[in-house]
Amino acid sequence: MNSIEVSDLKVSYDGKKYVVDGLSFDVEEGEIFGFLGPNGAGKTTTIRVLTTLIKPTQGTVNVLGMDVTKRGLEIRKRIGVILQQPSYEWNLSVEKNMYIYATLWNIPRSQVKKRIDELIEKFDLAEIRKVSAADISIGQRRRLQLVRELIHDSELLFLDEPTIGLDPIARKNLLTYFKSLAKDGTTIFFTTHNLEEADFLCDRVGIINHGRLYAIDSIDNLKATYEGDRTIEVLVNKAPERLAEKLKSRLVGAVVDGTFNKESPIKIVTNKVPDAMEIINEYIKEEGDSLLWLNIKKTELEDVFFKVVGEQQNE
Repeated sequence: MNSIEVSDLKVSYDGKKYVVDGLSFDVEEGEIFGFLGPNGAGKTTTIRVLTTLIKPTQGTVNVLGMDVTKRGLEIRKRIGVILQQPSYEWNLSVEKNMYIYATLWNIPRSQVKKRIDELIEKFDLAEIRKVSAADISIGQRRRLQLVRELIHDSELLFLDEPTIGLDPIARKNLLTYFKSLAKDGTTIFFTTHNLEEADFLCDRVGIINHGRLYAIDSIDNLKATYEGDRTIEVLVNKAPERLAEKLKSRLVGAVVDGTFNKESPIKIVTNKVPDAMEIINEYIKEEGDSLLWLNIKKTELEDVFFKVVGEQQNE
């Protein structure tokens, strides 16, 4: 059974340009689905449709078997949404923030204290339980925002960059907690720019760019698709932009990262490593430059993302 069914979804804010342009995909019940893409790709707009905040311009979208344009209130009662924007009462303590949300979700009084205690312990909030949201750190506020949404049982949970502001331990604990929710049957729709998180957490991922879905599969299958590729990271001393241009013009079929600088290496995804090395060596001799860093590695999810998005931007 599918928790989400999307067919030919299109969204336009101005009636002229589609920011989401013909998306079609399904998310199975109990699946953790990663929705990946660069800034401005259409991820947030898609989530706004799925959570019934805006209506599609075209296409059909069913969430938990219900049409988002007709049964929005019923859908919202059965989903949880954790967005990037802060969401808590500044003047109330951590504990009282959680009590308010428990009341809003009509959680039986006999269960409220137990749930709050469990989440406070799970997310290491005991020491600030009585402290107001205004007086805790950014990372602690993020954890408060998370536990408020997790206090009620959701059949489907939307997570938009949920680990922003969390330290590595809190982030790992949260991701492990999401895995346990999925094992118990909760479906999770997850967006992140941290590809290591997606690799750790997700059963499948879809990669969106310019409002269109360019790849969707299990992580292992996506890696296998690009198995012949390798990722080369190279840092030179003088003129990385000239090396990048040389690689782009001569290395057919490769994707060359355009976001490098003198501190971060050029990244090249290619199945022609010997040719790339020849071009790099040629550049060093011609320019009298020096090689500061060189690394060649097998394809990971980050490299697949880079290749898929890069291919579309190069079109």
